[in-house]
Amino acid sequence: MSLKQIQEQVDAWIKNHGVRYFNELTNMAQLTEEVGEVARIIARRYGEQSEKESDKNKDLGEELADVMFVVLCLANQTGTDLEAAFAKKLQIKTDRDHDRHHNNDKLK
Repeated sequence: MSLKQIQEQVDAWIKNHGVRYFNELTNMAQLTEEVGEVARIIARRYGEQSEKESDKNKDLGEELADVMFVVLCLANQTGTDLEAAFAKKLQIKTDRDHDRHHNNDKLK
């Protein structure tokens, strides 16, 4: 499934189930909240913090999908074509970082 198709799927869901998009500021706050939930799982499961019993059942994939959903909502409501933006960004990173990463002794 392409990013364009995923954006369309989210838009259809909003129209059929969500009534309307939350405004951009609300979605930005929601994105911050969802990223915080991902950070909590990563810090406790893969980092040095201990994982609480209540956190052990949390699904990282589900939380990452929550982040994606809100990002897709923001893209839709601001008229951003994420597929085009991602392709452009990947090319920029490829041009800029290819040699830099290959020459980084810390990555060897």
